[in-house]
Amino acid sequence: MLRRGSDARFTAPPEVHHTLQSLHALVSMAAKMARPGGDFVMSDYSTLDKLLHRVVLGSPALSEMLGDMDGAAAGKSVAPARAPVYVTGLARAGTTVLMRALHGSDQFASLTYADMPMVMAPNLWAKLSRSSRKEGEARERAHGDGVMVDFDAPEALEEVFWRTHCGRDYIRPDGLVPHVPDAETLEAYRTYQARICHRYSRPRYLAKNNNMMLRLLPLARALPEARFLIPVRDPLAQAQSLRSQHARFQDSDAFTRSYMTWLVHHEFGADQRPFLLPGQTAPEGPLDGLDYWLTEWIACYGYLADMIDTARAEGLEALLPVIYERLGSDPAAWPKVAAFAGVDPSADPGFRPATPPESDPQADTDLVARARALYDRLVAQADL
Repeated sequence: MLRRGSDARFTAPPEVHHTLQSLHALVSMAAKMARPGGDFVMSDYSTLDKLLHRVVLGSPALSEMLGDMDGAAAGKSVAPARAPVYVTGLARAGTTVLMRALHGSDQFASLTYADMPMVMAPNLWAKLSRSSRKEGEARERAHGDGVMVDFDAPEALEEVFWRTHCGRDYIRPDGLVPHVPDAETLEAYRTYQARICHRYSRPRYLAKNNNMMLRLLPLARALPEARFLIPVRDPLAQAQSLRSQHARFQDSDAFTRSYMTWLVHHEFGADQRPFLLPGQTAPEGPLDGLDYWLTEWIACYGYLADMIDTARAEGLEALLPVIYERLGSDPAAWPKVAAFAGVDPSADPGFRPATPPESDPQADTDLVARARALYDRLVAQADL
């Protein structure tokens, strides 16, 4: 941690200045090797890009230190973030398109690719990299799903905060487990959100974070103004998409694997780790089979459905399932989501009709039936 001066601003010790000088040198050198498409295309990373990411993201201690310094870089005028909105659930349920629809309201600040790799210090990084800011045309992201990204695209990057502050509480070699952040971490998180809002001059904070389900109720209780949107997709379609993405990312190179691990993106790929949730069956068996992903679907959404019931029993109306198939077919679906999130629904977010899932004769019929029943339960919760 950094020393504080009498004015409560952080005073960096000499070794920190040396670290920052080294970082600044790396930034300057990397800027001279401009990538054609930005941080989001792994093949475009230069050796210096990779080194910079490894230095900044590979050390939780350095990340925490940079986060402390970001408070000084932002100054004393940082206002608290208002009415944050979180998009969370199992991957491949339309979380990105939903986040972008909300972000398009211009109310929200979100971390973007421009904040990489110093996502813990967005204000400081903006100052360090101002002269070396690259522009690039939007390109399809590595998932190969038609979603286009550029430097200004909001993305799921905030989990670096949780890994930095309490990663040992929930990240295990065999999977990710629920945890309850302590009061100090929650206060640091509020401050972190405020700094991101300050960076982008927006009053509200928006995050897409699938791992948020691991701390869903504690956050809902601690942040009464927050709203949590839980995208839900047809279980067979979502399981097939997860299996496809796992195969796509399975043979990633060492840097890509490290990158996904730094961001705690363990949903699929070379460092895939399941969610290990109380009261739910952990997935087992080969990952190229659909049953593994159906079991993961049932575990995650069974857990989330229970959390929704618990929250509502406590009088918390902050959790809302969002049915993926309805967004592209029901004209009333988006206005309901927008009203829940407190944004103007008039802009057309351009949701596309969902493609029906392909039948899979190898899928366990009992798993499919259980998943369908759980999907119906979540649809009913969305209608309440």
